[in-house]
Amino acid sequence: MLRNFCHFADKWQASLCAFKLCSKIEFLLICSFLGDFSVRYIQKLPLPVPSIQHILTQLHASTGLVFLNNHNSPIIAFHPEAYAIYQHDEYRFYQRDAFTNYHLNHDYKNLNDFIQFDPTASASSDLGFQGGYIGFIGYDIAASQDVCVKHAVQPALYIGLYRTYLCQHADGWYFYSDAEQPEQHYNWLIDQLSQTLASSIQPLRLHHSFRPRWSKSEYLNAFHKIQDYIKAGDCYQINLTQEFQTCCEGELLSKADQLWTLTNAPYAGYLKLDDFELLSCSPELFIEFEANRSLKTRPIKGTMPRYKDLEQDEKSKQQLKSSVKDQAENVMIVDLLRNDFSVHAETGSVKTTKLFEIESFNQVHHMVSEITAQLKKDANPFDVLRSALPGGSITGAPKIRAMQIIEELEQAPRGAYCGSLGYFNLDGTGSWNILIRTIQKYQDMLSVWAGGGITIASDAEAEYQECLDKVSAMLNLINTWQSHTDDYAE
Repeated sequence: MLRNFCHFADKWQASLCAFKLCSKIEFLLICSFLGDFSVRYIQKLPLPVPSIQHILTQLHASTGLVFLNNHNSPIIAFHPEAYAIYQHDEYRFYQRDAFTNYHLNHDYKNLNDFIQFDPTASASSDLGFQGGYIGFIGYDIAASQDVCVKHAVQPALYIGLYRTYLCQHADGWYFYSDAEQPEQHYNWLIDQLSQTLASSIQPLRLHHSFRPRWSKSEYLNAFHKIQDYIKAGDCYQINLTQEFQTCCEGELLSKADQLWTLTNAPYAGYLKLDDFELLSCSPELFIEFEANRSLKTRPIKGTMPRYKDLEQDEKSKQQLKSSVKDQAENVMIVDLLRNDFSVHAETGSVKTTKLFEIESFNQVHHMVSEITAQLKKDANPFDVLRSALPGGSITGAPKIRAMQIIEELEQAPRGAYCGSLGYFNLDGTGSWNILIRTIQKYQDMLSVWAGGGITIASDAEAEYQECLDKVSAMLNLINTWQSHTDDYAE
């Protein structure tokens, strides 16, 4: 396909540019005129190069505004051609009937009607999103496939079909579209970006600092109940999480760049749906759907804090690396995910390619493993994603019993937290994260969750502290966005 040719020729063109023989935009436009079937129209945004925050702010009123870090080639999409949403116990499907107007579409009966892959499409394997479906699936709706769970009142699922989007390359932002009348979308975008910075986006302000929904004693009580379940043989590991809440006003988007700078998360993202905002600073990949029907997952299980002192930081890293307890947690989840993959994978193709590797992020060290597999020829990528959710790293093992215990003990819906945010290209390739280190804003409520895996070898005080280690930097930053601050935890 010409899009793949574009990618390889792009590398060739980069060397030519050193001799000033051509410009990237000229090359891209030539390819679009030749008839690339995945992208009809490509245009580079004029200088100066706008920031992610600036673009999102200027487009904040757009339907289905979404940002994905996208393999460090950020994409921003807006004005989906159609979208599906689940809220208030029902699916609704919308179709765009004009430039920015949408109507209910009753032709779709379910998500499989809505999400249609094209077997003739071909996406370049290392270019990330290239037009297709973007959205999120929350923990609550994913868990409800197997367990009776309470649902948050906010949207539980959103998936949009995007034919128009921006992608950031080394030399700036590029506009891509295979929509009808792409010039209209481009001219509208330039008009929005050229306006004075949007004044209608209200800065986020907290009424008070974050407060844990549980007291420490309530957390410890839930911890000990899990240990009792483990001793009784109900489970091996439970991912126990707790919520931190506050009331607020304004838009979460106004502070997005500060949170992404703080965390530098590889699977960051943002989605806005009317009065619901989802901002992810996730370090964890759930499933990557690669070319040639290959699958990859990289579960995180095992965490230690980082320190400014290099010697202390290295000691923390080595402590995690040698932790038998964290290795036991990690291998349980590896086994669970291998089992999840095997349902849709070719026999014998599921492999553990990395085990107990340590990866360092801005605030914490994590223990990470990697599993790969080869999809069966008749497997639908969306069905694979949906059946594998919720991810084993944020439930426990065995998964169904773990979710039942989580529902009993946590006593509140997780919402989007521990679900997944990501994309599918039209050929079925794509990438989906695990929604941890994620902030949810619905109307005037703001929430952040944190948790960890509890096993028979777990220490209650250490597990409680691990929850704080994972989100303390985020909470400390967000707590500054108010008139007065107080401690967020006991």
